[in-house]
Amino acid sequence: MTVAARPRLLLVDDHHLVAEGLKSALREHFDVLAIAATATEALRQATDLQPDAILLDLGLPDRSGLELIPDLGAAAPGARILVVSMHTDRALAEAALQAGAAGFVPKDAGMAELCVAVGEVLQGRRYLSSLLTRRHQSDVPGPRPLGFNRLTPRQQEIVRLIGAGRNSVEIAKALHLSPYTVAFHRKRIRKALGIDTELAFLRYAFLVQVGDQEGGVAPEAR
Repeated sequence: MTVAARPRLLLVDDHHLVAEGLKSALREHFDVLAIAATATEALRQATDLQPDAILLDLGLPDRSGLELIPDLGAAAPGARILVVSMHTDRALAEAALQAGAAGFVPKDAGMAELCVAVGEVLQGRRYLSSLLTRRHQSDVPGPRPLGFNRLTPRQQEIVRLIGAGRNSVEIAKALHLSPYTVAFHRKRIRKALGIDTELAFLRYAFLVQVGDQEGGVAPEAR
């Protein structure tokens, strides 16, 4: 009788204690192949190991996990990506799904829910935790956005491309700019909008893109 192989997981989290705790709890049901603490390491491990699923934190030291999702999907095409984050923001969850993730679970969820989520995404289904907050009323696109109209046309174009899931290299190619120029624009845009973190900026760009699709532009990320 052939015993079915256990699903193989790659954990991506830069908090050592959290990652080790997840590894210890998950290995009862899954084979945890490795832990990656940076985006660079995650891409290398995904390419080398070809896991069945990747559990991804969004707050990595060298790159946003949100931007990393498409590259992980390209590095390991057969892997299902499940975001495991300290955030409970539904807009971030929707952005992660749009980028190619199969599910989103807050770190506040119990291990039982995490195992269910892993099982769901491995079965080809999407999973969104019930702990995710609903979109705030201020996230609903409206006719008079805050901040977006203060940006130059070029900056608005860059925000829209970021919201569509493009990284800086792709934006540079699309707009015939250098990656350094795009990076400069991103810093200027964040300063103009008063957005402190890259993750909040990605959330803002996603909401702008949603607003365009729904006939308006979303307000600033908070």
